[in-house]
Amino acid sequence: MPFAPNQMVVRRYVRAGRTTFAKPMRVVRDDADGLLLWMPVGTEVAQLTDHDGSTLHDRPLHEMKEPSLVRRKWRHWSILVLMPPGAAYSVWWFFSAEGAFGGWYVNLETPFTRRPEGVDTTDLVLDVVVSPDRSWEWKDEDEFAAAVGAPDYFDAATAGAIRAEGERLIELAKAGAFPFDGAYTDFRPDPAAAQLIGEIIPPLQ
Repeated sequence: MPFAPNQMVVRRYVRAGRTTFAKPMRVVRDDADGLLLWMPVGTEVAQLTDHDGSTLHDRPLHEMKEPSLVRRKWRHWSILVLMPPGAAYSVWWFFSAEGAFGGWYVNLETPFTRRPEGVDTTDLVLDVVVSPDRSWEWKDEDEFAAAVGAPDYFDAATAGAIRAEGERLIELAKAGAFPFDGAYTDFRPDPAAAQLIGEIIPPLQ
C-alpha cells in the first residue's frame, strides 16, 4: 500500500540485522515511478557510531567495538530523495537552506523494502556526486575497496555489479537524461513539509 503525501516515514539503512542510519522524511509522492521523500536541513537523524565517535565511514561494522545509534542534526543540505521501485540506488537532489539547487547524489544501495512506518535498504558504500553542470566524481572509493570481502558486506563479483550500476547512472548524468535532466531542480516542499520533522525516530536500541 503506498504512503500518503506528507506522511512522515523513516528511511533506514540496515546491515547484519541492525539499523545503521535512520532518517525521518516526508512523502512527496509514492507511485509507479518511485517513492519521493523530502528531509530539510536541521532534521534529527540517527547514525550508528562507535564508542570513540567513529562511524561506518571510518571502519566496517565488524570492527566496531561498542556501536550504538546516536542522534544528530542533518547538516548542510536539504534533500529530495527518489527511490525507484526495484532499483539498486537512490538519487538525491541537494538544496541549500535558501532553496538553491546544489547538485545530485547517487547513493548505491539495495532495492528498498517497505515497513508500515517506512522503508529499509542496505547502503552499498560507493556513491557518485554529480555537480549542477553534470560533472561527476566517485565518493568513498577507499571505503568501498575495504568493504570487499569483509563480513556482512559483499564479494568481488557483487562489488563489480555495484560499480557497473554507478557507471550506468554516470552515463545518464553525462547525457542529461532523467533524473539528471533538470527535473525537480526547482522543487519547493509544501509549507507543512518545509518544517523540521522533529521527533519521529522511535527509541534507539
